[in-house]
Parts: sequence; structure tokens; C-alpha cells
Amino acid sequence: MSKSRDIIAEATFEVVATQMVEALERGTLNWPLPNPPITDPDFPVRMPERDQDLISQGLSMLHADVGMFDRHLVTIVDLIVPHRMNLSDDPFEIHQKWLARRTNDVSQRMLFCIATDWLAQAFDTSAPNTDRWWLAIALINGLATVPYGQPIHQGYHLIESVALAERPGTWHTQPEDGPQNLGWNPHAVVPRTTSVIAHDAGVDAARWLLDQLENDVLERRLLLMEWVRLLLERPALIEPLGLFELLERRANDEHEEVASKVVMCLAKLVENDQERGLAIAKALHARKELLLRRSMADVLTRLFRRVGWDAVPFLDSMLQDEDESVLAAASATVGDLKFLDENVWADRLQELHGHNSSIVRRNIVISLRDYVQQFPEDERKLIPSLWNDGDEVVQIRLRELLMRMDEIDPVRLSKHIPLLREDRLQALWDSMDARRDERSALWRQWLAGESEVPEPIEILSETHVSSGEEPTELPNLDDALDMLDDTLGYLD
Repeated sequence: MSKSRDIIAEATFEVVATQMVEALERGTLNWPLPNPPITDPDFPVRMPERDQDLISQGLSMLHADVGMFDRHLVTIVDLIVPHRMNLSDDPFEIHQKWLARRTNDVSQRMLFCIATDWLAQAFDTSAPNTDRWWLAIALINGLATVPYGQPIHQGYHLIESVALAERPGTWHTQPEDGPQNLGWNPHAVVPRTTSVIAHDAGVDAARWLLDQLENDVLERRLLLMEWVRLLLERPALIEPLGLFELLERRANDEHEEVASKVVMCLAKLVENDQERGLAIAKALHARKELLLRRSMADVLTRLFRRVGWDAVPFLDSMLQDEDESVLAAASATVGDLKFLDENVWADRLQELHGHNSSIVRRNIVISLRDYVQQFPEDERKLIPSLWNDGDEVVQIRLRELLMRMDEIDPVRLSKHIPLLREDRLQALWDSMDARRDERSALWRQWLAGESEVPEPIEILSETHVSSGEEPTELPNLDDALDMLDDTLGYLD
């Protein structure tokens, strides 16, 4: 062992020992600790009588198992050093000063590694170690202090392992077998676990840990919300862990930052239970804090895709908001109405194109390409109204749409140009000429009645739309290959 490594190891060990004692003290404030999910019937469970006994035991194990400490130290240093010039370099020697300034980071990672080892020994089905269980659950509780870094990434995996009562790092599920696998046998009957299975005692311990975070300071509640957001990816754990009830309570949290984290969970909540998810969404929407209003506007598109018409009241309310950020997000979501009802969508565009906020009008232009495809005659006169509005950003975006219309469908453009204010057409002419010389001259001649509508520049082939039925006549194979060759450009 090099001298540099000895220096780093000694400094890190002292910090780890100090932080372990502090974490175990925090983790044992709520006594008693939950019972171990896995036990050996030949060895009755003995819970520590005092928290100080548990803290002394954890510190003694740290001093006794130096090999574990050295092994984790090498792994952590290899993971966090910024780079290595070659494989023969000693990162302790080259990055000694860099590591010395990051002793706290190394120590925190070390403590999570120790908690993982202890939890793995507690969940060893052949010889479960209940002493390690008390230490692991108390250490995890004590390390869960801030809503960033290792408490999120490693903490989540540890609480998931607790709920499943499985060793950390194990693959909890197996993929569905199929013809994509070399050894697939379509006639074989192989039992596979394709979903996680919650363990009753493990769930009780996990809920105890979640309760500790929920009933604590703001930082711990924010960390709780990060864990819950990840736990929602496991549908089998939602009901056992009572995540719906937990989120209902946090939706009414006194701190808006915690409630805003609930907003990020709405999509998964609605997927699992639409009625209860919408109830939480309505409770959040009823709050007046600016951060929550903006957060709800940001997830509005996700709600539209999952609840359809039930999201429209949220949209209507947000479009009446005074905050420009909320208006910007809500007006950008208006386009989702076209998947529900095209006429309702078009009518909503007509209502909003004269909105007092320029942000709303600018976002309306984004939907005009789809609007023109569905309503080529523009009976609602949205294009001339927006063009004559005078907003420079609106005109720039409209100009791109009109120039594209000039390229592929001049006849359609000829219905709009006479309705545009002449004093604002110069910008359109300049853009046309910048792309193709003298193109604007052709349109000026047409406006003066001296020529016909200009010819399209790009001829679009008609896109085939499948009817979903078997064709009565199949195309010739050579013709089909030629079409693929022309379309894709890489077939011989």
C-alpha cells in the first residue's frame, strides 16, 4: 500500500467513523426500530435494548472489518477520480490533493456501501443476520438527510430492497422469454417473475422509514418525494407502501416546494388509478402558490395524453392566469385539443389569437401548420388576423409557414395574401427573394393581375394511408423494390 493511499485511508476512516456515529444517532431517534423481514427460526430475534448499544456495535464492526473498508475505498476512488492517464497509474498518488479536498464525499459513499453490505447480510436467506439488520435500517435512516446525491440514488435502491426483502443489487424480475432469445423454446413452460412481489414484513419496515422522512424537516420530505417518484415505477409497490395516501397528504404540505414534487408524480398516479390521481391533481390545482401553478402548467401535456377531456378544465383555468410562464405553458398545450376534437381545437385557437398576452399569440402560431392542413380554407381567418397583429415574432413564425406554403401549394397561399396588410408584406417578399431570386416578383405580378398564380417549387407525392384492410391486388415486386429504392435511397 502506497504512502498516499495510507494518508487518504487514514483521513477517510476518521471521517467515516465520525459520520457513522452521527448517522446512527439520527437513525435511532425514533425507537423502537422495525423488525427484520427475514429471520432464522433457530436464532430468536433480539432487539437492541438501547440506541447507544447499537451505535457502539456499528462502530466496533467498522474497526473490526478493515478489509471491507479498504475494498470499498478502492472502488469509490476509481469511480470518482476525474480521469486516469493509464491503467498503471495509482489514483491515490496522482489525485491525492484532489481526494483530500473531497473526503466528505468519499465518506458519504463509503457509508452507503457499508449500509448496503449490512443489508445484504440481513437478507441472506441461508443465514440472515438480524444484528446487521438493526444497524442497516438505522444507518439508512440516518443517512437520508438531503434531497440530492447519494441519498437519492443509493437510498432509493436500499428502500426498494427493504420493501422486497431481497438483497441489494439482485435482479428483482426476469424478462419475458421470446423468439429474440437464442435458447427460446415455444413449448416450454418456465415460471418467470415479471413483476416484483412485495414482502409483508419488508413493506412494514419500508413504511416505517417513509414515515420517518414524512414527519421530519423540509430536506427529508423533499428526499421522500424523490424516492416516491422512483417507487411509482414499481406498480406492485404502490398500494402496499400506501403511496397514494402519502401523496394526498403531501399535496397539502405547508411548503410549496414539497407539493410541487407531487406534481411530477401525477402522470404515474393517473396511469395507476385515474380517479384518485385526478383528485390529487385537483387538490394541487386549487392551491394558489406561483411555483405550483407553474408546475401544473408544465405537466399539463402529460395529463392530456392520459385523461383527455378531464384535463380541459385545468387548461381553461390556466389560460386565465396572470403569470406569463403559466400562460406560455398552457397556450403551448392547446395543440393537444386536436387529438380530442378538431373543431373544439380550432375554435380555441380562434379565441386565443386575440389574447392580450403576446406569448399566447406567439404560441398559437406553432399550431397553425396543423390547422391549415385540417382547415385549408381558414374559415376562421386566423392567418390574416395574426399577420396583421403587428407582433414581430408572430410575423417571423408566420412568414416561415407562408414560404413553405409558397413552395408546395401556391394556390392555397393565393387565398391568404390578399388579406394581408400591404405595408407588412415587404418582409415576406425579402425572405422569398433571399431564398429564391425574383420569387416575390411573380407574386407581385399576380397581385397586379398581370399573371397567373406561380407554379409550385416542390411537388409533393400523395402519401398512402392504409385502410387497414387486405388489398384486392398486390403490386409487382419489382415496382415495390423500385419505390423503396427511390424513397429510402440505400437499397440496391
